[in-house]
Amino acid sequence: MNVKQELYNQCIQFIENRFQTIKKAISEIQESLTSETKSSAGDKHETGRAMLQLEREKAGNQLAEIQKIKEILSKVDVSKTSKSIGLGSVVYTSKANYFIAISAGVLKVQEDSFYAISSNTPIGQLLLGKTIGDVVKFRDKQFKVESVL
Repeated sequence: MNVKQELYNQCIQFIENRFQTIKKAISEIQESLTSETKSSAGDKHETGRAMLQLEREKAGNQLAEIQKIKEILSKVDVSKTSKSIGLGSVVYTSKANYFIAISAGVLKVQEDSFYAISSNTPIGQLLLGKTIGDVVKFRDKQFKVESVL
């Protein structure tokens, strides 16, 4: 089984789940706005509508963020391997394993755990461009790059 492909698939699933959650929230806000219009009047009504509008705006921003993340993920080429760490690299170190793609938490493939991280994160920035044998220092801890897929 291809570890990189499996991690990529899990990232796709992670994004899809977030996307569905946000879409559901938007439709619930839309329903609330519709029923809010029918039910009440006065200051309470205006406050309720304003709160719902803010919620809808927040959900819209989250949706835009998901689109950006999807775009980054679409640039990951799981068939490509490189000696130096870049977007799409699976990195084994003496401390932890990483998948440089998007921030999606801890992903498991068989018995191994991987931190799915964005290349914009502090640790991602430190790992970019490194190769096997390089030592990275992060938060007073040192670890060595053991393998790059």
